[in-house]
Amino acid sequence: MLDSLRWRICAAFWIVAVLLVPEGRATAQTSQPAAPAQPPAPTTQPVAPPYDLLTAPQLTGSWFGLRTRLEEMGISVNVVQTTAFQQNIRGGLNTHHAHDFSGDLRVNLTFDLDRMGLLDGGLVFIRLKETFNEGVKADVGSLSRTAFVLDEGDESILVDKWWYRQFLLDKKIEFRIGKLLTPVDLLDNALYARNPWNQFLNANLSLNPTVPHTKTLGAYLRIQPADWFYFHMVAADAYMRQTRTGFDTTFHGEAEFNGIWEAVFTPRLSSANGNLPGNYRFGWWYSGRMKTRFIDDLGGLRAAQIDRGDQGGYLCFDQLVWKENAEAKDTQGIGLFLRYGFADRRFNKIQHFWSVGGQYEGIIPGRDRDVLAFGVAQSILSSQYRHNVDARADRETVYELYYRIQVTPWCEITPDIQFITHPGGLKDARDALVGGVRVLINL
Repeated sequence: MLDSLRWRICAAFWIVAVLLVPEGRATAQTSQPAAPAQPPAPTTQPVAPPYDLLTAPQLTGSWFGLRTRLEEMGISVNVVQTTAFQQNIRGGLNTHHAHDFSGDLRVNLTFDLDRMGLLDGGLVFIRLKETFNEGVKADVGSLSRTAFVLDEGDESILVDKWWYRQFLLDKKIEFRIGKLLTPVDLLDNALYARNPWNQFLNANLSLNPTVPHTKTLGAYLRIQPADWFYFHMVAADAYMRQTRTGFDTTFHGEAEFNGIWEAVFTPRLSSANGNLPGNYRFGWWYSGRMKTRFIDDLGGLRAAQIDRGDQGGYLCFDQLVWKENAEAKDTQGIGLFLRYGFADRRFNKIQHFWSVGGQYEGIIPGRDRDVLAFGVAQSILSSQYRHNVDARADRETVYELYYRIQVTPWCEITPDIQFITHPGGLKDARDALVGGVRVLINL
């Protein structure tokens, strides 16, 4: 039934795409003057440009003008299909039939209450999502997910994320409440390594695994007292399951929450081609969740020790170091990023983590929106886990290289290669080579 539903959805979008192509041709034909007798009188409404498959921002166009009219009203509908194919080429746990297609379909709905004339500074966001297949992580045996967010298994369309946002005091204060996603959207966001849908595929190059990131019910607050500094924080349910609403755990049982606090400095370095923006984040977190300590249970003779008090810290930097052009809005150039984090060795398998890398946007002349990127991430396992649970525990290192090709404004194709040493952080694990390609289509 799930496969049937998925194919019906995909078929519907492609049918709409085919039907919309004549829209552009019809517009182009009717916009031609009937006769050169008299110049047409000026009109108050400009003629919509014809649909062009190669330059349209979305594959399905403006929906005969409906999408444009909705946006003018403050309602945005964005549908994105992302699919990744990966294969464990060598090493890891298994290479036999070790390949998979995985991905997701996201429907993002945004209601700008300010533009709608309902509430100044208010906005409602809802995301519907369907996912399929689990990727090749199980074949690799790695701690890190090789196709982050695109490997979440078969899930029917669900309300994946929803929140209400309010700006106050000329956007110096921002507040959100709802089902929040802490990475990608809010915290620990390195500009060049945060979005698995069009940047690095490996999870450890999209976030810091020592931070208790989650997608759960919670509240977020951001305060910006100066142009070069802001502080933000989130409090989120510690037990919610991502495919549930969250009300069953947030408002029932013990009140246990995760808290993350982050201070961000945003300097702008000067250069011959204009300012070079940077973001320097310093964070601390605390988890109220009950966790099991790593102890030597003497073959099951000792009872498990469960406690709370897990906490840690992190930093996350990104900096544009070279700008190709002087135009203010042009983003071509070289950007670098750095992450580091630590967690309590008594509870967390990963005690220390670091990652570093960068990207060059527009490296090939004439391909201004293409991106070449390389990153390295290393997870160092807990010394207490190594001493009490598994003496083979050491560290896992991920090397990833990708080249994102913008075929059209609505289509990106990204060949990707990952080399993972000691998958699972085990000294005797076989190094793995994972190759693949990701395709993103903005419908």
